[in-house]
Amino acid sequence: MPKPIRIQKLLSDSGILSRRKTEEYIRAGRLTVNGRPAEPGHPTLPTDVIAIDGQRVRLEKKKENLYIMLNKPRGYVTTTSDELGRRCVTQLVEELETRVYPVGRLDRDSEGLLLLTNDGQFANLIMHPSHHIGKTYRVTVRPGITEEQCIALSAGVDIGEEGKPELTAPATVLVLDKFPDRAVVQITITQGKNRQVRRMCEAVGLTVARLKRTAIGPLRLGMLAPGQWRELKKSELIALRGAGGGAAAEALPAAGRNALVLSSAVWHQGVVGIVASRLSEKYSCPSFMIHLKD
Repeated sequence: MPKPIRIQKLLSDSGILSRRKTEEYIRAGRLTVNGRPAEPGHPTLPTDVIAIDGQRVRLEKKKENLYIMLNKPRGYVTTTSDELGRRCVTQLVEELETRVYPVGRLDRDSEGLLLLTNDGQFANLIMHPSHHIGKTYRVTVRPGITEEQCIALSAGVDIGEEGKPELTAPATVLVLDKFPDRAVVQITITQGKNRQVRRMCEAVGLTVARLKRTAIGPLRLGMLAPGQWRELKKSELIALRGAGGGAAAEALPAAGRNALVLSSAVWHQGVVGIVASRLSEKYSCPSFMIHLKD
């Protein structure tokens, strides 16, 4: 007899609903199994009668997984539908015969690399913070950036709201270019908190003028034009799955997670002691390795 599968996983793997949407439908009472209201984690079989709003869901007996890389333009929301009538990223891949779902989020004003798939297990691998897959962003900030702000972003900042502390993990920060009224910074994080990079910048007094995701682990956006998409290559899938095997983010140096990369633009005498001391005390790590990159 087949082993029961949690309803969130069954519907996600079948490309019907994402796990999050399944939970929303369950809470709203819109989902039933064999005529009875479904519960979170409800054990189900492919032979069960699953219905949404009274309409039976037809599960695919054999599903072909699809993995899409999209260069999300600004002005699109990362969802499959929107009650406010805003443009959704799934409209950019409407020609696909297989229904796919966004992996993680990029807010409406952000752009760049976004993955879409119908493989729920793969999506969880990419999104779950325990896998330490780095997400890299090219961020234009105003009015500029100081050495102290770089150090704070690298060591971790409090992005909590309404008096509730919410500390970010160490990040990799590179200053790519500096102008009189702005700076271009590359930030790599391994968490996936809501609007994390924007909130990190706000926490140190920076205004984000532009935010573009350029990489997820070893996968680079490259020259893919805004609004265009392509399927991932087999080698790219292997690399992403390898990056999610519990290793540290690929974007970090070989020293591992206890590492910080500074560009020469923010380097000055004494910064090693300041950064290493802050990181060591905050995260109870005996030592940190500081890398310089020009």
